Amino acid sequence: MAILELVLQVILGLTSLLLTLLILLHKGRGGGLSDMFGGGMTSALGSSGLAERNLNRFTIVLALVWFVTIVGLGLITKFQVI
Repeated sequence: MAILELVLQVILGLTSLLLTLLILLHKGRGGGLSDMFGGGMTSALGSSGLAERNLNRFTIVLALVWFVTIVGLGLITKFQVI
């Protein structure tokens, strides 16, 4: 059980960092870090491009992995016999 807990903690750390970076890359209303990577150049139609849709998908999938990892660690902690 200790190995599973360690693996989940490593996954949690990695997903937390990646999720933070992906959220910062999203197109902001007032600029921000997304402008540094070309996010500030938008079209007049306001439609999201393929890259932005893929970024949204990756962020959602990573957020779900992060959530499942949190729940898994919580269950391991709750039912752990000392």
